[in-house]
Amino acid sequence: MSIPRKITEFLDSQGVSYEFRAHPPTYTSQKTAQAEHISGKTFAKTVMVVADRRLLMAVVPASHHVDLNRLRQMLGSQEVRLATEHEFVNMFPGCDLGAMPPLGNLFGRDVVADVSLKQIPTITFNAGTHTETISIKFQDFVRIVKPRMGSFAEMTH
Repeated sequence: MSIPRKITEFLDSQGVSYEFRAHPPTYTSQKTAQAEHISGKTFAKTVMVVADRRLLMAVVPASHHVDLNRLRQMLGSQEVRLATEHEFVNMFPGCDLGAMPPLGNLFGRDVVADVSLKQIPTITFNAGTHTETISIKFQDFVRIVKPRMGSFAEMTH
């Protein structure tokens, strides 16, 4: 499978310079970072969460996990929980399940991103497949996605 054209067309239309790379199939963000020979701190993983019945994309470094309580406080929500695959299985057409890029606006999803990503000039993320990634400047990510930024990631032990 190759990168969905919707993704590259969007990046091109926004004037974003990007690099894409192929790697052997991986199914976790840390394994993808290893396959790409990059730090888990520079790989932006997309975690689907439900905040008061709204499906959101939470973006954190692969070396971290989402602290649901801190995210709930940041959003001012009553309840925040991890989404089940069943809840988003058909929301990312053309993308492999679990390999959607953090480009929520392409799919009608709001995005929250952890402030720790600001320290990384270039982020890498799944390109809609389990075998390809895209790298873009973090400032381009913020410009085109307009994520709500906050502190809700916790280093994985």
